[in-house]
Parts: sequence; C-alpha cells; structure tokens
Amino acid sequence: MNDNITTAPAPNANFIHDIIDADLAANPNLKVHTRFPPEPNGCLHIGSAKAIYINYEAAKKYGGLFNLRYDDTNPSKEDTSYVNSIREDIAWLIGEAPNGGVFYGSDYFDKCYEFAVKLIKDGKAYVCDLTLEEMREYRGTLTEAGKDSPYRNRTVQENLDLFTQMRNGEFPNGHCTLRAKIDMASPNMNLRDPAIYRINHISHHRQGDKWCVYPLYDYAHPIQDALEGITHSCCSLEFENHRPLYDWVVENIGFDPPPHQYEFARLNMTNTVMSKRYLLKLVETGFVDGWDDPRMPTLSGLRRRGYTPSSIINFVKLAGVSKAYSLVDAGMLEYCLREELNATASRRVAVKSPLRLTITNYPDDKTEFFSLPNNPADSNSGTRDLPFTKHLWIERDDFAEVPPPKFFRLKQGGEVRLMGAYIVKLTDIVKNESGDVVELLATADLETSNGNPADGRKVRGTIHWLSAEHAIDGDVTEYGSLFTIGNTADIPEGQEYDDYLNADSAVKLTGVKLEPSLREAKAGEKFQFVRLGYYCLDTKHSGVWNSIVPLKSSFKI
Repeated sequence: MNDNITTAPAPNANFIHDIIDADLAANPNLKVHTRFPPEPNGCLHIGSAKAIYINYEAAKKYGGLFNLRYDDTNPSKEDTSYVNSIREDIAWLIGEAPNGGVFYGSDYFDKCYEFAVKLIKDGKAYVCDLTLEEMREYRGTLTEAGKDSPYRNRTVQENLDLFTQMRNGEFPNGHCTLRAKIDMASPNMNLRDPAIYRINHISHHRQGDKWCVYPLYDYAHPIQDALEGITHSCCSLEFENHRPLYDWVVENIGFDPPPHQYEFARLNMTNTVMSKRYLLKLVETGFVDGWDDPRMPTLSGLRRRGYTPSSIINFVKLAGVSKAYSLVDAGMLEYCLREELNATASRRVAVKSPLRLTITNYPDDKTEFFSLPNNPADSNSGTRDLPFTKHLWIERDDFAEVPPPKFFRLKQGGEVRLMGAYIVKLTDIVKNESGDVVELLATADLETSNGNPADGRKVRGTIHWLSAEHAIDGDVTEYGSLFTIGNTADIPEGQEYDDYLNADSAVKLTGVKLEPSLREAKAGEKFQFVRLGYYCLDTKHSGVWNSIVPLKSSFKI
C-alpha cells in the first residue's frame, strides 16, 4: 500500500468548522453563507463531492445558506449540457436544491466591467499590449523580480478609451489585456500585475454575443462572492497563493463586509485521475462509454455504477477535511458502499459462468420451490421462492475435475449443499469431443431439503444454483480500476496516463443466468448476487448488470 494513502483518518475532521466556530464566537449575528462554484466545462467527479460537502455541510450545520454558482467566465470551454449535469449531480448528492439559490458568474459581467472601470479610474488597472509570451517574459521568475510593462503608465483616460474599444470589439483576440496594477516585484507571482480581462470573440451560452471581453477567474470570483454575501469562500489548496489577489480585489473595489477565502486539500484517490481535461479525452477517444461510464470517477459514473449519495458523503467524511495532502485508498469508498448495501440490498442468485448440473434421481416433470431470505441482515425483508428442477445451472468454478487441496465444492464423488435445497453427490462428468466439460451428473439426497443428513455425515461446501428451465439470460460488465498504477501522480517522466490505462477495466460477460425474479428489476436497482458481489441494473443499456463492489476487501477502517 502506498505510504501516502490515508487509511485511518480522524473521524469527521473538519478545520473549516473550527474557523466558523471562532467567527461566530466573535460575531454571533453572522449568517454563514457558502457556495460551490463549478466551471461548466465537464462533469463533476468524486473530488467535486468533497467541495460540495464542505460548503453544503457548513451552511447546513450553522443554519446558513448554500449557493450553486456556475463559473461560466470562459465560454470557449463551456456547454449547457454540463450546466444541466452539474445541477442534476448536486441535487442527487445532497438530496435538494441549494437553499441559497442557483447563480451564474455571467450574471455579474456588468458589475465586473463596472468595477474594472473603477480600478482604471483609481489608477489600479491598465490596458497592456504585451503578447502572452512577452507577459511571461516580463513576469520574472520565483527568484527574480518582474519588469514593468512599457504600457503600465498609460494615463487613466487612455486606459478608459482602450478598455472601451476592447469592450466594443475593435481589437482581435490577444491584441491586449486589462491588467491590475499591483507589484511586479512581489514574491507572489500572482500579484505581478495579473491580467483581469481578456478579449475573446466567442458567443456565450447565456449572454450570447453581448460580450467580447471576459473577466478572468481570479478577478471575477471574489466579486461574485462579495455580491452574493458569501462569508466563507472554501476552495482547494491550489488557490492558496491566489488568496492575496482575492483580498486585493475585494479591498480595492471596496466591499464591506468582505468575503474571506479558505483552502482545503483536494480529494485524491488511488487508481484514477481528477483531471477534467484527461477525463474528456477518455470520452472523446471512446475509451469509456461517456462521462457516465461506471469506471469514471464522475458522480454520474458512480451513480450509474450503483453508488449512493450517502456512501459518497460517508467516504468524504471518513477522508476528513484538512490542509494536508493525502492519497485516499479507493477501497475506502468501496467499504462505505459495501457497508450500506450489506444492510439494504436484497439477495438474488446469478450464475456468471454456467455449467449444467443434472440431478439424475429427480423427476423430469417436477418443479418445487425453496424459500430463500431476501436479506439475512434484515429480519423484515421477507423471503422469495426459487424454483428447483432436474436440470440446474451452477458456477463452473464450483466444480474441479482435479481439485486443489481443501476444495469443498463439487468434485468427483464429493458432496455439496445446493444453497437452501438438497445435498447432491457428483457421479459423472460429461465432456464434448474437444474434451471440455459440458455437464455434470449427480444424485440428490432427497431427505435433506430441510436439514442435515440423517446419518450425521458432514457436508462442508455450499454452492448456489438456478433452475435451467426457469433462469433468465442477462449480461454482466465486471468493472475494475481505470488505471494500473495506484498513484497517478507517480507516473515516471516520459510516460503518460495512457501508458497506465487498465485494458481489463471493463470485462463483458454474456449468457449469464439470473433468477427469474430479476425480470422485474428496475434500472438502477441494486442487489447482492449471492457469493459474487453487488450489482445494479444499468440505466443506459437494457439488460446489462454492472458490478459495483465485491463482497469482501482487504481494506480495513
């Protein structure tokens, strides 16, 4: 196991709540107000779930408000399909609409522009004609101060005129930017006169062609927070060095009271990536079946896989909220769901690799029914009847022609219990011309349907089965990890994510035999296939069952 993997976090550790407690102690009248600001350029993933949880849970705990605000300030990468999927994912995860409302960064474009004019008039912003490459050159390095732009000392009126021309579409993309005038010698690179507006002649998904200049995130975000009355702006740790710029924008525009930014460590999980850019590549190249492919770490993928909102929230709680980087074992997420499904999922019988078993001393035309519990962990779940006939299906792995040591399933001359039914003894093996085993012949102890043999002999093995006449056919997709490497941050130099994609992450099985009651299963419904694992009926492809999690794992809490 990777040394960085968190396996036993402090229960429900959340330093954000400690900050809010201190703020409320200083100001008991404070109304806690948080937000989640996703960019609609991809679908939400398990890392997003942590950010949603932090902001939503803080508002809920302290009786405050929680906003959903789309960061739609970059129209070249945004799409309304992502807008819709984000809202659907959030409603699914938290079980309700954000009580503070749903907003769009683009709703504030007029105010952002107005405040930019104010900064120009205050001598705190200027139009710069440097190209992107020249700006990088002038910016300096971590050890060397930057150089002032030759356009830094333009007059206020000249900057106002140029910014108006930018707004009116008189310049092409990349011709110039509006930059904040801060400090080119600052040790924080983000304060070295950052660009706050750029030209982009592209239609916006909400604003249409109203704008051809768009505010950059570091400028727009604090304005949006302030206008919405956000008190605690919680974001991931990579924005920590951006906080001084956040504070500069709030202070120089003059917001009172000002919002404050707080940073937490992102959620990183083994055997996957959280890069929306790379996840989009997997979708576009067809390696996965869309953003909702059950292998994807997206919320839509996890939902289709069979994960529940409560299992994801419990996972985030167990992982904890801190500033320390950690790589969380994906087994922890599986653990959270397995614990829930063990208590809630009905049991059903499936035979993934069917081998025919004929009970030679059982009547040809007889069908009887054996009662099996729907969920042994829930005494109120009731039972259902499973038909039993002369011809059955069993798992091929439950038979061994040359059994290994301590093999307690079906073998020549050996006995096993058919789960909930008779004890049977293998008497003969039928093979085809190629030497493949195609059928097993056995006799049943017909006195053992309700208990142990009368002579007291012990039968150690129990296997599951289905009536060949009554079983229905289905397909199963067995899902594994998306990547073969635990920590994708450890990929050696010169190699790419693609080099570690797991070619066996989705294995399709056809001709699976299912108990007849599953004919009535609804899309998305979850079951434990006894002795096999947890499965759900796919919501996208009819008749396909998705593996969710196995019955057991080496992961321990």
